[in-house]
Amino acid sequence: MTDLTKTAVPEELSENLETWYKAVAGVFARTQKKDIGDIAVDVWKKLIVTTPDGVDINPLYTRADESQRKFTEVPGEFPFTRGTTVDGERVGWGVTETFGHDSPKNINAAVLNALNSGTTTLGFEFSEEFTAADLKVALEGVYLNMAPLLIHAGGSTSEVAAALYTLAEEAGTFFAALTLGSRPLTAQVDGSHSDTIEEAVQLAVNASKRANVRAILVDGSSFSNQGASDAQEIGLSIAAGVDYVRRLVDAGLSTEAALKQVAFRFAVTDEQFAQISKLRVARRLWARVCEVLGFPELAVAPQHAVTARAMFSQRDPWVNMLRSTVAAFAAGVGGATDVEVRTFDDAIPDGVPGVSRNFAHRIARNTNLLLLEESHLGHVVDPAGGSYFVESFTDDLAEKAWAVFSGIEAEGGYSAACASGTVTAMLDQTWEQTRADVASRKKKLTGINEFPNLAESPLPADRRVEPAGVRRWAADFEALRNRSDAFLEKNGARPQITMIPLGPLSKHNIRTGFTSNLLASGGIEAINPGQLVPGTDAFAEAAQAAGIVVVCGTDQEYAETGEGAVEKLREAGVERILLAGAPKSFEGSAHAPDGYLNMTIDAAATLADLLDALGA
Repeated sequence: MTDLTKTAVPEELSENLETWYKAVAGVFARTQKKDIGDIAVDVWKKLIVTTPDGVDINPLYTRADESQRKFTEVPGEFPFTRGTTVDGERVGWGVTETFGHDSPKNINAAVLNALNSGTTTLGFEFSEEFTAADLKVALEGVYLNMAPLLIHAGGSTSEVAAALYTLAEEAGTFFAALTLGSRPLTAQVDGSHSDTIEEAVQLAVNASKRANVRAILVDGSSFSNQGASDAQEIGLSIAAGVDYVRRLVDAGLSTEAALKQVAFRFAVTDEQFAQISKLRVARRLWARVCEVLGFPELAVAPQHAVTARAMFSQRDPWVNMLRSTVAAFAAGVGGATDVEVRTFDDAIPDGVPGVSRNFAHRIARNTNLLLLEESHLGHVVDPAGGSYFVESFTDDLAEKAWAVFSGIEAEGGYSAACASGTVTAMLDQTWEQTRADVASRKKKLTGINEFPNLAESPLPADRRVEPAGVRRWAADFEALRNRSDAFLEKNGARPQITMIPLGPLSKHNIRTGFTSNLLASGGIEAINPGQLVPGTDAFAEAAQAAGIVVVCGTDQEYAETGEGAVEKLREAGVERILLAGAPKSFEGSAHAPDGYLNMTIDAAATLADLLDALGA
């Protein structure tokens, strides 16, 4: 982080910064109702945001950052931070779409339709119903020398590889690009299917004899699925890549041949600038590894990007379209070789009821195509290059990611760190912090812990199933919504809590709105009877009809009528009285609420407790 108050900058810029400092101080003075002379000149530092990796993000970046860091990297040149190639014939990034879990003929029809509709890279996911023997039918009409392939075959990767080799030989052609997707080292982290490390090594030895074939996929999305931060996903992926290279060299491949067998895959979230920087950093760090191994020019390993499963919600899944658009934008701008946008209802088994698979895939595909062909992002090499913020963030994130990699290496390498429990402990700790941030609504998820749609049609019970192998951000709140849906199905209405608004609408509206939003995120319907005055019949009627209430008003109103309102609620037999606000509102009061709802609570735990009390 650059300290703008201490950096030597040109006089003109210095004057502009001074003006900005004063403007920020003026805003703080107004909000705190103080004289501007009582506000420190460096009050802007309160606007600094720190990422989970400990990277400080300034509210403003200027030429001062450039003068300190000297951004001199060039696109297409080592260390490839700004992209591995500058190719005038190929604009943008590849559009990836994955097929499987259907009959071979249906898969073939879907593949041909996708290729005619803008998809350029074909992913295949194999299962009991779609096997290596089905590839000939599934790939009918596909030119292997024109469409790159990305394979997800788990334990049958070797069989799929053999089938693909046979098809290419029968067609008398070579592969445009083939990533066989063997991923035993990363699969052990999230429990995804893979072949064994011995099979992976042999697969790579065989693949090294063919053109444009890479056997190994370092799947960073496995780390993302378990809660990894950006620096951890990069650092652990680089460590796994080094582990593979060592094993391949031990198996008889040259270092050069081993490096040519490695490809990477990273998950991208809707945290736009962090994801742009993540992909840039991943290339820079792998370039450093290749440089140490003596082959810096081989740091151009494919970098597949896929929208992160962790960010997908089951509730209000349409919002996933927005999340995916931001993620795909970041991946493309960040320099990914190709980008796969998962369908918006990926987190729901069999998708949203009534929504065709063709529609879901078309929206996912078109997300990429709109960015490429209508926004024309592919016409610019490294669009983020030169941004004071992105370049600075890239440098800072690179330091954090290299520290993760170095720590893993210090333990003896990736496999040793996995065996000792270091990797699991690292991911568990980071996930718990993320979970806590979501639970307290510090990390906001639209449609989940912010602005939930309680009127949304419930998912069928058989689709309220948590996807395996991923720690989703929305999981805790969606589990509460599931309880609410089950209660609705049994009782014909959702769990309800009555609000007790004190004072006129113009004053209580902020806290009644906050309360309604908070309760809805847990599947609880907030009943708002309008302004209530303690001692009136309307107040007594509302209190007698409720088992749990939330008092809502301004701090001033609490000071004037709050204690009396709580006393009257107790007399009416209300079992549990909560207050929208802070405990300081009732310090020293003889009649205080039983609890408080505000921005500092663990909302997920509080809502779970309320559902328990409501019998849901």
